[in-house]
Amino acid sequence: MKRDTILIFEDNLIDREILVELFRSDYKILEAANGKEGIACLNKNFSSIAVVLLDYMMPVMDGFEVLKHLKKTNFLKTIPFVMITGESSYEIEKKGYEFGVVSYIKKPYQPDVIKQVVSNAVGWFQHKLQLEMVVKKQNESIKKQNNLLRQQTKRLNQLNEVLIDSLSNIVEFRNLESKQHVKRIREYALCLGKSVMKLYPEYDLTSDKLTRIGWASSLHDIGKIAIPDTIILKAGKLTGDESELIKSHTTKGAEMIQSAICLNDREIFDYASDIARHHHERYDGKGYPDGLKGDEISIAAQIVSLVDVYDELTSKRIYKAAYEPDKAYQMIINGQSGAFSPKLLKAFTEVKEDFENLLRKYQIEE
Repeated sequence: MKRDTILIFEDNLIDREILVELFRSDYKILEAANGKEGIACLNKNFSSIAVVLLDYMMPVMDGFEVLKHLKKTNFLKTIPFVMITGESSYEIEKKGYEFGVVSYIKKPYQPDVIKQVVSNAVGWFQHKLQLEMVVKKQNESIKKQNNLLRQQTKRLNQLNEVLIDSLSNIVEFRNLESKQHVKRIREYALCLGKSVMKLYPEYDLTSDKLTRIGWASSLHDIGKIAIPDTIILKAGKLTGDESELIKSHTTKGAEMIQSAICLNDREIFDYASDIARHHHERYDGKGYPDGLKGDEISIAAQIVSLVDVYDELTSKRIYKAAYEPDKAYQMIINGQSGAFSPKLLKAFTEVKEDFENLLRKYQIEE
């Protein structure tokens, strides 16, 4: 419906007639002699009203009482209100503007000024509403685009996860390892990572980063694909050359991820490459392949390094029996399985029982 009506709240009949005559040629006119009558008229004709002229002093309900009542509705946001007053008071003007009045008309009336004030108020308000509609449509469009992007990202992430799971399952199958090995590593990494995040904010870990580290950890041994079966499956002690070849799975894994594995998530890609190369580095610098020391090793690689050792100790392999979880825990804490950061060990002690629960969970599933 077209907004072509002006509503005049004015108890003085003469003043009201003056205003009616001023706007008769431009608007349909609705009149109210007091605030209560005007509110009833406003409610009934809301969709057709273009502007409201509201007298400050009226019986039954004065102008501010009307505004206070309408503050609970949407009227003041969709229709311009111009207040009529015979007083020149800063406090009155300030109070009106706080309620949402867009302008003032002063008595005695000056016809040209009144018409211009009303014209400006209507024009400005229509422009404001049009801008709000444009912004609303743009926001709706952006929201739809964001939803589409989220759906696309979710699908791409699912493809990432399928690819990572498939590759890691190939490694497990070839190594004759438990089919749950990769899942355990991922959950251990998340569990230990949350403990590190809680205890040591300086590592700047977040839940999103930990999720990516978890998925990246699944590819930590991808380089073993390039190691001959005779060495991977050898039950006896490895020769020096064979040990060096086994160690090369770290560099080969990083190279494979960098050159042959396509992941759309750059952060997972970077974590995976780093973890594959550095999950056998040790805090004292005695690891491989680069002999990194201390926090030269990324926190992601440090986390996966510790959980990989824990999983190896508590799992049966072709060359060893499984240790009890408490024994494995003590071996890690005492440095029998390589040196780890004191911070990482502290975080590990906080989740000892959680690790044991995860281990039991996967033993049952197997």
